[in-house]
Amino acid sequence: MKKRVAIGIRGHSGWGALVAVSGEPGSEEVIERERVIIVDTKTPGVAQPYHFAQKLNRREGEKKAEQHVKKCAETSAQMALSAIRKIVERLRDRDYSIVGATILLGSGRPLPPFTKILASHPMLHIAEGVFFRQAFREAFERLAIPVTGIPERQLEERAGEVFGKSAPALQRRIAPMGRSLGPPWTLDQKSAALGAIIVLAASKH
Repeated sequence: MKKRVAIGIRGHSGWGALVAVSGEPGSEEVIERERVIIVDTKTPGVAQPYHFAQKLNRREGEKKAEQHVKKCAETSAQMALSAIRKIVERLRDRDYSIVGATILLGSGRPLPPFTKILASHPMLHIAEGVFFRQAFREAFERLAIPVTGIPERQLEERAGEVFGKSAPALQRRIAPMGRSLGPPWTLDQKSAALGAIIVLAASKH
């Protein structure tokens, strides 16, 4: 019988902290942990595509700025797909069945038109968060893995809905999970692990 596993990702500019978790409630185990890079660091302006597009817009116009963001999106999507596919293949080779994935979300506020994004520095950061999370989402979708988004500020609430009174104990179990793995085991990995555990438990219902 295949073992069930779920994947959680907490995204950053150009990369994501990925954690895969398996096991029954109370005995969860981290079986994969990886920093997934989804930009070509040799290419200028890819880690912060909207910031770079803002500069391009001033020098060369909006069309060039949009082309830059589009090209970056295509590259990041390809890199995310390649990286996730390798991880999924490793898991399946170890006789795991991937039941789902979650990507931790930001505020969830809808993005304004491109021109307005470039006109607002805070919006540049919001847009870039959406940009990289979308690359991971597309990768899971192309691999036919069910993917959900959980707003990060709602993680504890979702854990309470799924695990009830045992949710605080779950949080305490996650904190030391990284000891056997070694560093890093920061907020990135802990949050991604919690998201994965929520998906793992919810997939049984």
